[in-house]
Amino acid sequence: MKNLVQRINAIREIRINERIRAREVLVIDDDGERLGVMPLPRALEMAREREVDLVEVAPNAVPPVCRIMDYGKFKYEQSKKEKESRKHQKQVALREVRMKAKIDTHDLDFKARTAVKLLGEGDKVKVSVMFRGREITHPQIGRELLEKFQERVKDAATIERPPALEGRFMTMILSPAAPKLTKESQEEEAPAAPNAEGSHP
Repeated sequence: MKNLVQRINAIREIRINERIRAREVLVIDDDGERLGVMPLPRALEMAREREVDLVEVAPNAVPPVCRIMDYGKFKYEQSKKEKESRKHQKQVALREVRMKAKIDTHDLDFKARTAVKLLGEGDKVKVSVMFRGREITHPQIGRELLEKFQERVKDAATIERPPALEGRFMTMILSPAAPKLTKESQEEEAPAAPNAEGSHP
């Protein structure tokens, strides 16, 4: 059933009932049982007797394969599944952490922990250093600050966009780091060591 549904989804224009053009079709019922090859009018009649539709699921087969099914119900269920799937997909957000150029170490550590938390939730983080007044004439201060910040979050983040000046801000964008392999999983993936005693019995 699952394979047939996937095939149905792959067909852009699904022919049903009188739109089917073949003279003969291989008919499958809703339970997946093959009912055999028969003339199209006979297959349509069988579908009508069951008060459902004849749906062409494999138009390129010889003869084409048709399924007797409630197409309206099928489309409704597929639509519901797609909505549920979209509902459970997390939308990646771009969150922002802002700092002043003259931030102290305690505040820097706090901002870094905030970024780690956001990255752990799967979001990207834009880290911005704000320059005030003549501070903008010393952009290296912002760059050094962002480098210190990145060092504090290196286990949780990868740099998606390195530090760059944007008006009175120097910003970088961090993405969540790929999960690291645990020691156990590394041992599982490593090839088995050869027997120290050799292959002799």
